[in-house]
This record gives sequence, C-alpha cells and structure tokens, in this order.
Amino acid sequence: MVEQISINIKPEAKKVIEAKMDPEHQIVILALDDGSTKYSKKGGTCTIGDSFQFVVLSKKDPKYDIKMENNAGLDLYTAPAETTYFEPGLVVNARNSTLSLSSDSGIIDGGMTVSQYRPEEVTADDLKNGGQC
Repeated sequence: MVEQISINIKPEAKKVIEAKMDPEHQIVILALDDGSTKYSKKGGTCTIGDSFQFVVLSKKDPKYDIKMENNAGLDLYTAPAETTYFEPGLVVNARNSTLSLSSDSGIIDGGMTVSQYRPEEVTADDLKNGGQC
C-alpha cells in the first residue's frame, strides 16, 4: 500500500499546467514519459525513470489511482509504477515555461512536459524519429 504522496506545485508551474486544461479536461496525472505508458512517445533505456510528464485527461484513468495531495488544488493522480521514483519533498517548479520535478535529494527531471491527452496510435516512425533518446 502506497502512503499519502504530497507534491508542492509552485505558482508558475501551476500556470503552465492549467494552460492545458479546459472545462472538459480537469483530471491531471503525473506519469512516466519513458515509453512505458500509453501517454508517452519516448522510448529507450536511457529515459527509464528519469522522464516525467503531466497529462491532462477528460476522465480518470483507473491505472492512475493514487491521489496526490497538492497545494495547487489540482485533481492530481499517479500510478504505482511512478511512485518507485518518488522521494520525500517532491516539488514542481517552472522556469521560462519549462517544468522541473525535484525532491529533497535533487532534480528528478529538469524537462517535464504537459499535454492534453488525445488518443492516437504510436507509429514505428514516432519511435524511430521522434521519441528516442
């Protein structure tokens, strides 16, 4: 059983996330961005565990069932696989609209993305040309 997970989302980072939200897309997930989920187009062993993203959804994904307590008032969730990489003191910051995820131990991902999920197939070309390390 996963303990309560808290994350501090700085005001600038909240603005970046909310820019991808609309009345139909209010659920936010913190997901790995390493090719291991349907939300990622990245691939390759060099991204495992060090790439994260926020994805804005229109409805809850049952695989992302861990509610994340946050100071930004977001309806925010993550999945058990993601929690493997979390450490105490999670913080999301923004500098020049680029998000970073860090903990008490240091930076986890200095180049997080935020996207609104639109189902699409990942093609072989995406993996070959767009999502590799």
